[in-house]
Amino acid sequence: MPLPLCLPIVPRCLVPQLCRSAASSTFYDVIISGGGMVGSAMACAIGSHPHLRHKRILLLEAGQKKEWEPVPEQFSNRVSSITPGSATLLSSFGAWDHICAMRLKPFKRMQVWDACSDALITFDNEGMVDMGHIIENDVITSALTRQLDAMSGVVEVQYRSRAVGYTWPVPYSSGEGSPFVEIQLADGRSLHTRLVIGADGQNSMVRKSGGLKTIQWNYNHVAVVANLQLSESTENNVAWQRFLPTGPIALLPLSDMWSSLVWSTSPEHASELLKMDDESFVDAVNSAFWSSEHHSDFISSAGSLLRSAVLFLQPSGSSSRQLPPSVSHLGDKSRAAFPLGLSHATEYIRQRMALIGDAAHRVHPLAGQGVNMGFGDVASLVHHLSRAAFDGLDLGSTRHLLAYETERQRQILPLMATIDLLKRLYNTKQPPLVLLRTFGLQATNALPPLKEQIMAFASK
Repeated sequence: MPLPLCLPIVPRCLVPQLCRSAASSTFYDVIISGGGMVGSAMACAIGSHPHLRHKRILLLEAGQKKEWEPVPEQFSNRVSSITPGSATLLSSFGAWDHICAMRLKPFKRMQVWDACSDALITFDNEGMVDMGHIIENDVITSALTRQLDAMSGVVEVQYRSRAVGYTWPVPYSSGEGSPFVEIQLADGRSLHTRLVIGADGQNSMVRKSGGLKTIQWNYNHVAVVANLQLSESTENNVAWQRFLPTGPIALLPLSDMWSSLVWSTSPEHASELLKMDDESFVDAVNSAFWSSEHHSDFISSAGSLLRSAVLFLQPSGSSSRQLPPSVSHLGDKSRAAFPLGLSHATEYIRQRMALIGDAAHRVHPLAGQGVNMGFGDVASLVHHLSRAAFDGLDLGSTRHLLAYETERQRQILPLMATIDLLKRLYNTKQPPLVLLRTFGLQATNALPPLKEQIMAFASK
């Protein structure tokens, strides 16, 4: 009976070596390189799946074990907007329960508006159902760490273990070398695996070692982050974003009295914001949300005509404008900054290798999709690996890895292109482009079916 085409024919001379490797304590079915939010979620997802939990799974984390216990009173300054789709993934292996036991803030509405005109768009679900949750990255990491501890008999985690090199398999027909991946660690040890999953960030060693190319550029933008206390306690269940000519500024709810700031701007302006005293910084934030200094009479008049035309064609589609909250204080030592850019690996997979998260793609934070795209990678890759395991196939085979790559690139590329276009469209004060985006916002805001499609796409 002929062998299935998806299974490699292993030369007879390699059989003893395969047996020795498979029996070795350094051999794993899957090794995940990188233990951040996405890599840890990958380990939890594989370890909890009924078709994969019997495999030998290892998570390599270069840093120390990160736990928040008890949760500190002060909020962390790095947060993520977690979509319902990502929450479902985290729930599937138990991490969401840990997050709920720590700290999270749901938001029920989003308001996005232009600093150069009166155009705005709002998003909310019928019945004001939660649109998503703002969660500190440290909370997500700690929840995943707790879940990995609970899965210690299924998933092995090696902290402070850094990979310094990868030896990739040679073609089976050569009769030389190992058909598996060898990983060299900084402490001198070597590990072998059927599949390496690169979750090691935008400077991924897995990607570079495997020879995968990337398309990338810097935006010459810096994101300034901080925690801000509001002037008064509110329900604080709205995510606010305003497009300034220098870049978008967002205020995301953390509690009834605190919000997280993400202000994307030029490196020069970011340096000024970081050097300001607390009071001046708070004044700058309030001005960025409330000031009309970038308005012009021409744009205001044209925008008013466009709005009247849109309302005439679709009178029931308009949304009421809410005023953002004012800020009174800056959180202690919460200001920080990090550079922004775009990168995309031209391929997500090779034989015995797959990339997830920032190792595969990186986007501007204006749409809040970064970590959600990574969690989407996790859900997709686990699905295809589970099918391979159920069918008795080699987890490192390109057959099912290609299916993962195709599925994710069809979803990722349109999203990346849209985010990049929005960033460029709003990073200007030229009247023709301001009018174009003004009409786009007003028309979209007046068409509930279109807004629902946008929300459905963004919630995955």
